[in-house]
Amino acid sequence: MLQAREGICNWKVLGTEGKRTHRFIVFKIEEKQKQVVVEKVGEPTQNYEDFTASLPVDECRYAVYDFDFVTAENCQKSRIFFIAWSPDTSRVRSKMIYASSKDRFKRELDGIQVELQATDPTEMGLDVIKSRAN
Repeated sequence: MLQAREGICNWKVLGTEGKRTHRFIVFKIEEKQKQVVVEKVGEPTQNYEDFTASLPVDECRYAVYDFDFVTAENCQKSRIFFIAWSPDTSRVRSKMIYASSKDRFKRELDGIQVELQATDPTEMGLDVIKSRAN
């Protein structure tokens, strides 16, 4: 059974004073230890390109991304995305482990508003994120 390492699931976008603490977090499954660990944390000033560049080309990952946008009514909004990254080039065993663990892991995260599954970069491009945020 896969376990989330203590503390990583209490992910909070906002700190106690309402300041953003992370733009994104990339999670990796450590197969030998059978647990999910934090691989990379994005600073609040980082953008979507920084986030996508942090995902490996040929390995699966889970990620949470805090996306800011402005509505047609000119209102500043934010959506928290859970992204299951499973590239076509990753190992079949890895894809199976990530797919079978996804729902359980996602339930342990607070505040997820949109879920996205991607097998190549075009499925999670900025245009896709913008369209799903509304």
